[in-house]
Amino acid sequence: MKVPPRLAPLVEEGLIDDVIRQLMSGKEATVYVVRCGDEIRCAKMYKEANQRSFRQAVQYTEGRKVKSSRRARAMEKGSKFGRAQMEEAWQHAEVDALYRLAAAGVRVPQVFNFLNGVLLMELVTDADGNAAPRLNDVELSEERALAYHAFLIHQVVRMLCAGIIHGDLSEYNVLVGGEGPVIIDLPQAVDAAGNNQAEALLERDIRNLAVWFGQFAPSLLTSDYAGEIWSIYKTGKLTPEVALTGQFRRLDKKADVRGVIREIKDVIKEEEARQRYKQSIDR
Repeated sequence: MKVPPRLAPLVEEGLIDDVIRQLMSGKEATVYVVRCGDEIRCAKMYKEANQRSFRQAVQYTEGRKVKSSRRARAMEKGSKFGRAQMEEAWQHAEVDALYRLAAAGVRVPQVFNFLNGVLLMELVTDADGNAAPRLNDVELSEERALAYHAFLIHQVVRMLCAGIIHGDLSEYNVLVGGEGPVIIDLPQAVDAAGNNQAEALLERDIRNLAVWFGQFAPSLLTSDYAGEIWSIYKTGKLTPEVALTGQFRRLDKKADVRGVIREIKDVIKEEEARQRYKQSIDR
């Protein structure tokens, strides 16, 4: 097929020899099957921010560190340069996460290169060597559903031990390769220690898995791996070898809504006082 303009630099650099076909087009990227020498790989071409349906929500980017103070200021102001830096950081987040997770023993595609917003990586294949299907396209027996679910729960644990939460994990972000499930799509990966939404995002990831696999293995619908995993994580005792039961007793403690509102009002008053003081100095 004709080489897409965004892939042309990789062809010129000798990283890609031939573009075979488009594999899929999702909410954040278009993926092509490419030939690199004797290897068949895939090239993930990120869409421009205004073409994506998946937005860079604060709930995902909170806690991500930016080394350059100039870049951080520009990103905060939302200038043209800042928006470009945010886009670059969004793309690099997946590359960084893939390297970290691979080192932690999580089954993710192998990264080969990243250039001009294009991620060159392993093409995950099924037992016959064809491009692996996504989990949502696969019918499962109860036994296979329980096995895949158990495997993915332990992958989630390994990710958390590496300080990462997927943040958008579902049957659409898991490929069923010849050797089992492979986790994909990580630009929204969350820093577990630095993001206030980490627990909620972990719980949503795990709930998505329970709901999907629960249609084949109904017993999973009453499990609570999220609560169990997070409670162990908070104690600092979570390891990839942890034995999980899927059972967790939650404390039905009512939220102190009035107390929260009172704290918010106090913060607002402090900020108003700080602004008045700043204005008096400026005069």
